[in-house]
Amino acid sequence: MSAAGLFDAIRSGDLAAIQSLLDADPSVASAKNDSGVSAVLMSVYTGRREIRDLLLARGASLELHDATAVGNLDRVKQLVGKNPSLSGSFSPDGFPVVALAAVFGHLDVARYLAEHGADLNASATNGSGYNALTGAVASGRTDIVQWLLNNGADPNYRYGPGYSPLLTAAANGHLEIVKLLLAHGADLHATTNDGKSALALATERNHSFVADFLRNSGASAE
Repeated sequence: MSAAGLFDAIRSGDLAAIQSLLDADPSVASAKNDSGVSAVLMSVYTGRREIRDLLLARGASLELHDATAVGNLDRVKQLVGKNPSLSGSFSPDGFPVVALAAVFGHLDVARYLAEHGADLNASATNGSGYNALTGAVASGRTDIVQWLLNNGADPNYRYGPGYSPLLTAAANGHLEIVKLLLAHGADLHATTNDGKSALALATERNHSFVADFLRNSGASAE
């Protein structure tokens, strides 16, 4: 199976095929695609936990972005300890490593990176505009959102088609995150590039508790 075939197997969740590949060639655990994204990182991106765990158990080598995405704090400390500037680095596909920690729920890793110089407001270089806060908001990581806001993350950051963290939280139905963002100064009346407010997004996606809270907070659907 080619490298492309390996990554196809990861995306489709074909654990047996990957097991066979590893049995034939243990180095497959550390394979990368043409963009430099590792098999481990791809398994995290696609939510294939069983494949991630298999690759890790088979000795996949972890660069900082990989260790951050899987939450391996010991490996993060090892790498950053040797080169502190890595705390502000990016994955091969353009995401700040601290944003990977945030989106995948590894608060201890995010905190360590921040303590060693990571910019919590750093945005992706791949055109998506994602940063640590947008990642944590989108994936519903309430504890990480709170920590980020308490440590200087911008609640009114804009990315993509005019989205802000509040607009994303409302669209995804994350009520507690909506409350946190508003408490930290998020603009209740911000709209997307096509004119949709947080209330409009919550309403059209049937997040009634979020919509009610926004309405009671003074939001308008316009």
